[in-house]
Amino acid sequence: MDDDSWAQSWLCDMDGVLIAEGSMVEGADRFLERLRSTGRTFLVLTNNSLFTPREICDQLSSMGLEVDEKQLWTSALATAQFVHTQRPEGRAFVIGETSLHVALHDVGYHEDSQNPDYVVLGETQDYSFDDFATATRLIEAGSHFVATNPEPTGPSPDGSLPGCGAMAALIERATGVVPYFVGKPNSVMIREALRILEAHSTTTVMIGDRVETDIRAGTEAGLETILVLSGVAGEGDVDRFPYRPSRVVGSVADLIDEL
Repeated sequence: MDDDSWAQSWLCDMDGVLIAEGSMVEGADRFLERLRSTGRTFLVLTNNSLFTPREICDQLSSMGLEVDEKQLWTSALATAQFVHTQRPEGRAFVIGETSLHVALHDVGYHEDSQNPDYVVLGETQDYSFDDFATATRLIEAGSHFVATNPEPTGPSPDGSLPGCGAMAALIERATGVVPYFVGKPNSVMIREALRILEAHSTTTVMIGDRVETDIRAGTEAGLETILVLSGVAGEGDVDRFPYRPSRVVGSVADLIDEL
């Protein structure tokens, strides 16, 4: 692709694309700097709802990556924005870390364990049986079930951890109610990111390391997609799905000279 047609806006997944196993993917710092120096806008998208944008910025900075809070779009923020657009200033019973509670508070949501509009589930390292029991009863009583992201596992230095998708499956099995996942592959998260950047799908690229979330979300939103092999996916994964990335590269470092 020549320089004139190369995308002007980029949506970049975080884990497996910019960072992996607690450190920066080689060349990720130069990739982000190249986006900046060529005047390209970008957002870092992550389905991880454990941390606030400020916490993520601090983590990235400790690995050598400088990203502004306004350049982060997390599934916690996207979920808060979604429920706000559906039922402004509503009420929610929330299971998740501070990041999710803060995101909902910032859009004017109130927490309610008695008669909420939504049960909102995010990732947390402190799941409580009592919270799951409350969530089950509320959903049975008619509260809508929304979750931040569908991944069954998440990364950690010690290996995989149970993710939001796995915890959502527990509540789904108990209630028979399927959650609405806001994070990737839901293209709602992508479309809101485009709105934030004031970008158009035809001039935007989605880059990620998971075919079933990143590439699917980008494809359904009409974006060009790039799969990197620096995270979860291997080359053999490309043919497993009906949707394919526009390109496959080893890592973001392979894109620097093309920008």
